[in-house]
Amino acid sequence: MATQDTLGILGTTVAEKYDVVAIVGEGGSAVVYRAMHRIWKRPVALKIFKSLGDVSMDKRDELLAKLVQEGQVLAELSERSAAIVQARDVGTFTTPRGDWAPYMVLEWLDGSTLERVLEREHSDGVPYRSLEDSIALLEPVAEALALAHKRGVAHRDVKPSNLFLVGNPREEGCIVKLLDFGIAKVVAEAHKAAGGFTKTTGQVTSFTPAYAAPEQFSRSHGSTGPWTDVFALALILTEMMTGRAPLDGDDYGQLAVASAHPTERPSPRHVGAIVTDEVEAVFLHALAVKPGARYASAGDFWNALRVAVGLEPIRGWATTPEDAPRSQLGSAPAHAPPSSAVAPASAQTSGGDASQPNPTLAAAPTAPGGKTRTSPASETITSPSRAAGPSRRSVVTIGAAAAVVVLGGIGLVAMRGGDGTRKASPGVLATSASAVASALPPPPKCPEGMIQIPGGKFFMGSDDKNDLDLERPAHKVTLGSFCIDQFEVTTEDYRACSDEGECRRASQTNEWEGITAKDRKAFDPLCNIRDPSVKARHPINCVDWDQSVEYCKAKKKRLPTEAEWEYAARGPDGRKYPWGDEEPSPLLLNACGKECLAWGKKNGVEEQAMFKADDGWETTAPVGSFPKGASRYGVQDVVGNVWEWVSDYFDEYKPEELDNPHGPATGDSRVIRGGAWNGGFPAWVRPTFRYHDIPSKRSYGIGFRCARSLDE
Repeated sequence: MATQDTLGILGTTVAEKYDVVAIVGEGGSAVVYRAMHRIWKRPVALKIFKSLGDVSMDKRDELLAKLVQEGQVLAELSERSAAIVQARDVGTFTTPRGDWAPYMVLEWLDGSTLERVLEREHSDGVPYRSLEDSIALLEPVAEALALAHKRGVAHRDVKPSNLFLVGNPREEGCIVKLLDFGIAKVVAEAHKAAGGFTKTTGQVTSFTPAYAAPEQFSRSHGSTGPWTDVFALALILTEMMTGRAPLDGDDYGQLAVASAHPTERPSPRHVGAIVTDEVEAVFLHALAVKPGARYASAGDFWNALRVAVGLEPIRGWATTPEDAPRSQLGSAPAHAPPSSAVAPASAQTSGGDASQPNPTLAAAPTAPGGKTRTSPASETITSPSRAAGPSRRSVVTIGAAAAVVVLGGIGLVAMRGGDGTRKASPGVLATSASAVASALPPPPKCPEGMIQIPGGKFFMGSDDKNDLDLERPAHKVTLGSFCIDQFEVTTEDYRACSDEGECRRASQTNEWEGITAKDRKAFDPLCNIRDPSVKARHPINCVDWDQSVEYCKAKKKRLPTEAEWEYAARGPDGRKYPWGDEEPSPLLLNACGKECLAWGKKNGVEEQAMFKADDGWETTAPVGSFPKGASRYGVQDVVGNVWEWVSDYFDEYKPEELDNPHGPATGDSRVIRGGAWNGGFPAWVRPTFRYHDIPSKRSYGIGFRCARSLDE
């Protein structure tokens, strides 16, 4: 750990208000100083990104703007959670030697990082923590991440050296702080823009390999996001219980292999911990190789873990509804009273043709309460003895970069990366962060209940020879960032809109061309508005395309485009289903199973089952009942439950690259996506599968969700 003042700023004043009094430590791309605020007379941590002098003159304002935005996000999050280190200021200055350097001012903390604590405890022979004790210590961190994940913000470098402890870590009252939210990514991107390499440290990364998820080593596994933090948090808990780093490897390549090994997952039992089957299952879910197979957020993971050890889930943390029963949180899918979801009525078939959804498959209403899966009984979790395995090893970082700076009782993260600085051109002046911040609009955010989908490129549709012509050919699409409802619009939400006079009332009957008396007898009872109390949290159905548009407009939203819907359902990695490549099962979605066949037999409707087991719902299910089937972004029930209207007229795909497509200008039918509770074929619930119907159709199996452009 360096202790020399390499920037030569000790004894100087930065931005006319921070008197630099001591150096805390130095890493590959940052130096941390202790400074005194000249007016407040209080200490602050001054973090200076020394290696960003490589950034060209024309890119410096852009870099500062990004740091300001990240600082704004950090400040906002820290206002909502005491477990996130507070950002006080951000700006740039020129060192006495003429080097241009951005800086960030953070609250001053007296204590140690979790990394240092674990090393010290191991050296002193202190027993390892039980799982319950580990949960108690890190619960503030889980809360901070759950808050950030709900707002669409991921940390991407969660590790023991980014967790700062103030107070005795073995006693109640110990304060835990999460450091470096979002800043590492900005620094890494800045280095990439400057050429990607520096003179002494090689390529800069924004993660620590010893705690990295597979997608951080290779984007072939998928994109990073909240699920990346879930992976790291699970690794840290495992290390606290065993004293061993879960990823086995001494260099970058070995750690990459261990992180993505298909059979040897770095779970507690793999490292030697004694845990229950329920606990091990939660960790295996959190540590899945494919991002889409993990918990979508830290809140979902933490609540599942609490349930597995016999604790109550914490309301408001998970991405499932806050009023969901306990069994809906975590790994066990919830079951509540069924309702209706549908395939288009105009596509009825008498055989097993997977190319045509059968709209006559519906489910009879059930009594309130439905089936509820109870959480498994917990048993005492004990930690292995110290002889269970080798001691903790040091964190592996890239190049000569240090991951943590700890000196004089204060620990702060220093970004890894190049340590070379470049002389600034004459005339570069210090920049006021407040002036920059006041000139920038606040970063746009999605309204509550919506998920921000990052912009990007993907191949819409499919080229698989086994897929249908409706889905072909795959063609490249570029989308800007947008917001989409996490859940389908519910009966209670739609009814509130109609009660206020903003929306037309949902229909209590099905309406489509050629509907028969037999159809009405079977399917009209499935319009959820008929029983708005019991079906309050079920998706609204029996609404036509215009009614869907009216509702979204009343909420200052709109229907998603077909391209937005597909991207939110599968992302850019070409996965087969929203959750990954695993075939559909009752744990992942509400589709036709044993319960659906029973309803069909009772009502004289021919059914085709997608799977043999019972998913708990004869017809529709309350939204959020199948969290394991969420898309990589956390969008739930995106397949199954009910088909969803989108904004586009239907047309065949063309092999051309498109930018934010909105479909043809005119047409006879509108696209519906996602399949329904009565879906009998896996093909119907592929995100690439598309169908269409006349806009005036009102069906027990068609509902919708809304979207919104991020800048609206």
